[in-house]
Amino acid sequence: MSILSSKKFQKYFVPGIVFQSCVIAGGYGTGRELVEYFMGYGPLGGVLGMCIVSLLTWSIVCGVSFAFAHKFKKYDYKNFMKKLMGPGWIVFEIAYIIFILIVLAVVSASAGSILHELFGLNKWVGIIGMSAAVFLLVMNGSEMIEKVLSMWSFVLYGVYFLFLVLVITRFSSEIGQSFASVPVTGNWAFGGFQYAFYNLAIIIAVLYTIRHCETEKEALTSGLIAGVIGILPGIILFVAMAGFYPTIIDQELPVDYILSQMNMPWLRYVFQIVLFGTLIETGSGLIYSITDRIAEGYKSRGGEAPKWTTPVIAVLLLVVTTFISSYGLINLIAKGYGTLAWVFFFVYVIPIMTLGVYKLMKKA
Repeated sequence: MSILSSKKFQKYFVPGIVFQSCVIAGGYGTGRELVEYFMGYGPLGGVLGMCIVSLLTWSIVCGVSFAFAHKFKKYDYKNFMKKLMGPGWIVFEIAYIIFILIVLAVVSASAGSILHELFGLNKWVGIIGMSAAVFLLVMNGSEMIEKVLSMWSFVLYGVYFLFLVLVITRFSSEIGQSFASVPVTGNWAFGGFQYAFYNLAIIIAVLYTIRHCETEKEALTSGLIAGVIGILPGIILFVAMAGFYPTIIDQELPVDYILSQMNMPWLRYVFQIVLFGTLIETGSGLIYSITDRIAEGYKSRGGEAPKWTTPVIAVLLLVVTTFISSYGLINLIAKGYGTLAWVFFFVYVIPIMTLGVYKLMKKA
């Protein structure tokens, strides 16, 4: 039996893999996000923020959220948030749609930048190509999305570990010196929380994967594992970037900068092609969460969503975010994500860790 079709794999690892696949492009794929929220505290301060604060926050909130979704059988974000917050769910939906627009804009901007840096192509080629691939994946439904994201994650982890080994082989002294000599500055815990909070909205996009779990304990466990799966590739990238401190801070695409410094063209092409694939993963996962929410809305009223809703919503979101992406990758990450972090702290983290825990603890 294939590992991808194994029940244990689907229960305990698929939710985390889909979570990581949706996080990576908006969370750390290009490395720009890690620079923005961690490198300012120094290499050691950044690692502390990621390993202690972000990892634990993701694992705990994912665990509680997945258990909540399983207990009440709410696998789309509308019904999930209505069960959690009652009429207040609409506040979350507004914030979530804004979040999706910004993340998809980051994905579009990243896709354009990657193909431009690799092949000198106009940025619109990357943006349109990524959008077309996302559209095709969304049209094939959740089962196909899970399979593609799971398979691509194995490729991703392999390339990331190879990248780390090669960077350490060539720049181990620079990495060691950065960690040893650069002092920890500022409040690294603040950066860890801020980074964790804006990414937690991704949880809502992967609730459909919890259907594989048979008990609340399994759902809780898969959430705890999801935090580790989600953050590990980011830690790998950050350690590699430490060898290029402080020059790396000013780079729009920090990972591509490192690859160019290594003078290994084949690795640069392989890594960026894999990264381009993760942009497609993120885009498809987020858009599917919207189309699934609409389908569940029709189903709750005893009907079935018209077949045109999925392609129309997908195209509409992709077109709107394509124009937002012209604002620029650095500005979108610095300003858009920074604000969203605290919005989701109030409209999601606090509710799920208070009302959510209370409702979980109540006897059915």
